[in-house]
Amino acid sequence: MASWKQLEVHTEDQTPHKWSVSLSEDMFKRFFSLGCPVVHKIFGDGSLFSPLLFGKYFDPSDAFPLWEFESDVLLSNLRSSGKTNIDWFQTDDAYVLKADLPAGVENNTVQFFVENGKIMEISGQWKPKRDQSKTKDWRSGNWWEHGYVRRLEIPGDADWKDTEAYVNNDMFLEVRIPKSSLVSDTPPAPGKGILAKISDHL
Repeated sequence: MASWKQLEVHTEDQTPHKWSVSLSEDMFKRFFSLGCPVVHKIFGDGSLFSPLLFGKYFDPSDAFPLWEFESDVLLSNLRSSGKTNIDWFQTDDAYVLKADLPAGVENNTVQFFVENGKIMEISGQWKPKRDQSKTKDWRSGNWWEHGYVRRLEIPGDADWKDTEAYVNNDMFLEVRIPKSSLVSDTPPAPGKGILAKISDHL
């Protein structure tokens, strides 16, 4: 369809200290309470970029193992109140994420990165920095004051090199990560440490 635009999947990003500043819950509450309407749309209830998307606070700049959880479970409250259209699931041959982009986020600001084949990152700017020098990238400081991000762990059996991401009418994002047709001789560990970390938040 002509309304769908494919996003370039970037794999090289040498930005120093990217996402090194964590967004704490207290900091987010202060930022959100003083934020403009665009901030409320980007970080508010039901948004892909909201720290409260999964029911309890989770910094969106931390990688979340999305496909280890059922969307019906984590989004049950938001869906019952009609506050989100986000969905994720897996088929026999792919992992899929579908999400509305909040109003105020233009598709030409959305960027899609795959980091070391292990983490996918959806990010963009909603407020350009006055100092656009390369040595002071907005992602290296208080990123939420200028942009948004959602980082997600890529499942171990995914073929990340064939990841595809599309935006429809500046409003809807769809990501598809094929599953690998080859089984590794040394499959990744189950990720108990990751799940233990997530359980502290959920």
